[in-house]
Amino acid sequence: MNATTAPAAMPPRRVLGAYLAEARSECLRYLRAPSFILPMTLFSTVFYLMFGVLLNHPGSDASRYLLASYTAFGVMGPGLFGFGASLAIERDGGLLTLKRALPMPPGAYLLGKMMMAMVAASLVVVLLLALGLTVGGVSLGPARVLAMLAVGAFGVLPFCALGMFVGTLIKGQGAPGLLNLVYLPMAFLSGLWLPISMLPGALQTLAPVWPSYHLNQLTLSAVGLRAGSLLPHVLALLAFAAAFLLLAARRLRRYG
Repeated sequence: MNATTAPAAMPPRRVLGAYLAEARSECLRYLRAPSFILPMTLFSTVFYLMFGVLLNHPGSDASRYLLASYTAFGVMGPGLFGFGASLAIERDGGLLTLKRALPMPPGAYLLGKMMMAMVAASLVVVLLLALGLTVGGVSLGPARVLAMLAVGAFGVLPFCALGMFVGTLIKGQGAPGLLNLVYLPMAFLSGLWLPISMLPGALQTLAPVWPSYHLNQLTLSAVGLRAGSLLPHVLALLAFAAAFLLLAARRLRRYG
């Protein structure tokens, strides 16, 4: 018989195993790379140590405010750089093409990078909480600590989508520079370095445009410095993540 038999579908257990193996390899690969993990974890912690601890009274509202804002600042980094810069570099090197040729689920590569970013963001939050609860004199109950960890782990996802989109726009060598042009101004304009009330009026009006503003509202609520509904901020982050994920997926389909 000359009839061609269609290949059998991969069993669900093997599909799940492929996703888990890719996520594990991505996490180990970047956690074992000092050039990635050290800047990601130390950048925001050093800033908080200088401005939230040394230049403020331990246990003050300012120290708590800066713990929340530098947590948001630190969480952005693994999504933008761990996802965006690495994706751009791996596209240039042909690794993404190789991954597509392997017998693995098509989404495993991207899911693995998302898991890596979530692990790195959680590590940033743990380090900042350790500083805040010890030398910073910040007092947080177990529920607020868990809320901070949850915001950090899931709050990185919109920035993964943004990083993924930027990674499809530019060559690998130029990605870190472009991402810094996104990362640092967005943090400033969202009130992560200075309270929004200290910014010019026009910039205060534009602050809700940035996803980092909405993430900061969640971290401020987690440390007890903000009251009110969090649903608008959660929905804004979900909409931002979905929009940039769709844009990035479209470019990957077209240009690889």
